[in-house]
Amino acid sequence: MVSKNPISALFGKSPFKAMQEHMRIVNQCVAEVPGLFQALVDNQSDALEAQKQKIFAKEEEADQLKNSLRHHLPKSFFLPVDRRDLLELLNLQDSVADTAQDIAGLLVERPMEVPAGMAEPLLALVARCQDTNAHALKLIEELDELVAVGFIGREVDQVEAMVATLSEIEQETDSMGMSLTRKLFAQEGSMSPVSVMLWYQLIQWIGDLADYSEKVGNRLLLLVAR
Repeated sequence: MVSKNPISALFGKSPFKAMQEHMRIVNQCVAEVPGLFQALVDNQSDALEAQKQKIFAKEEEADQLKNSLRHHLPKSFFLPVDRRDLLELLNLQDSVADTAQDIAGLLVERPMEVPAGMAEPLLALVARCQDTNAHALKLIEELDELVAVGFIGREVDQVEAMVATLSEIEQETDSMGMSLTRKLFAQEGSMSPVSVMLWYQLIQWIGDLADYSEKVGNRLLLLVAR
C-alpha cells in the first residue's frame, strides 16, 4: 500500500489550504503574546518562560509548514496566481510569527521591568495587535473562496472591505504605540540607557505584529488585483 504524504494530503489539489493552515498556526503563536506580557507585568518568571516555550513551539510549527509548502510548490505547478506572489504572502505570514518569537526571546533572555505607568497601555497595545492578526487570518480564510470564484464578484468586494478595516485597526495600533513611546521617553531620565533602548525596541516589535498583519492583507489584495 502506497503511503500518503501528510503535506500532500493537506494541499489537496492546490497549496491554498496549506497557506490557510500556516496562517492559523501564526495566529495561534500571536495569541500567546498577551499572556507573555501579562506574566511580565505580574512579575511571574515561570509563567513568562512557559509562554515563551508556547510561542517558540508555534513558530517552529509555522516554519516547518512554510518550508514544506515551499518544497511542494514547484515552478511547474499550475496556479491561478503568480507563484512569486504566493511565496511573498507566505513570507509575510511567517514574519508575524518570527516577530512574536523575537519578542519572547528578548523578554526571557534579558530581565525586563515594566516602567511606571506603562503596564495598562502596554497590555492594551499587545491585545490590539493580536486583534490585527486575527483579522488578517479572517482574510486568509477567504483565499480558497476567492480561488473558487476566479477572483471576481461579491467575494472580492468583501475582501476589499475587510482589508480597509484591517488598515484602520493597524493605524490604531500605530497611535497606541506612539503614545506608549512618549510615556517611555518621559521617564528616560530615571532609567538606564540600555533599558530605554530595549523598551523602545520592544514597542517597535509589538507594532510589527500589526504591521506585518496589515501587509498580509495588502498582499492578498494585490494578488486579487492581478
